[in-house]
Amino acid sequence: MRHETRGYRIFRRTTLTLLTAFVCAPLFVMASTAIKPLSQVQGEFRWVPTKPTLDPFVDMWSTVPLAQYFANSIVVAGVATVLSVTVAVLAAYAISRWRFRGRETFKVTILSTQMFPGILFLLPLFLLFVMVDRYTGLSLVGSRTGLIITYLTFSLPFSIWMLVGYFETIPRELDDAAKVDGVGPVRLLYSILIPAARPAIVAVSIFSFMVAWGEVLFASVLTTEQTRTVAVGLQAYASEANVYWNQVMAASLAVSAPIVIAFLLLQRHIASGMTAGAVK
Repeated sequence: MRHETRGYRIFRRTTLTLLTAFVCAPLFVMASTAIKPLSQVQGEFRWVPTKPTLDPFVDMWSTVPLAQYFANSIVVAGVATVLSVTVAVLAAYAISRWRFRGRETFKVTILSTQMFPGILFLLPLFLLFVMVDRYTGLSLVGSRTGLIITYLTFSLPFSIWMLVGYFETIPRELDDAAKVDGVGPVRLLYSILIPAARPAIVAVSIFSFMVAWGEVLFASVLTTEQTRTVAVGLQAYASEANVYWNQVMAASLAVSAPIVIAFLLLQRHIASGMTAGAVK
């Protein structure tokens, strides 16, 4: 509506203000708790700490092996993202540029995998990993390799589906002009299509990394103490004697920082990539 009534404008601003406060209140509590001493966290609740301290950000590294958990998460999320994006780009290139038998069936199958909740695949995937270990000796349960394969099954279908939609928006005239100049299929992909599809590739990269970085259920079942990721490692701050809530909040801020920073730096590419793929 170009011409809003005064009552509607007040209603809209009030609603947006309340929704913003509702979203920001937990973030503020998390940040304020992260700079409180443990005695204030366990005592009467206060929005603002009376004696702010940065000790929780220092102690969180020694209470649990948080650095090891961070390293595991970076390796798992990074490798899963690179593999997912690489396979998705190649698959989307083939689907969008060639016509072959079973093409539409393959596209529908990829999209249908997103209809099922992930928890349904926990037991079958665990049993499959156990069978692989039994018959081949390749240990996937409790290893970072098994977790990387698991996260590929989560992010790859969506990545392929979105990149197919984006590749189909790229004019075929670019392909024809490149072929006239003697450019082969491989060079066409890496020299023309990938640079043109950069926003979509950035979007699926962030999506794949977020899936692997923050997932808890599969990571809690398929990892050991040595391969535990940072999302699962947060629960290690709870002991039988005490729960270090200030360190939990400090570690949560540290865990969220990479995703938030990446999103803020790449939000322009993410928005354009998601929008173009969705419109197509």
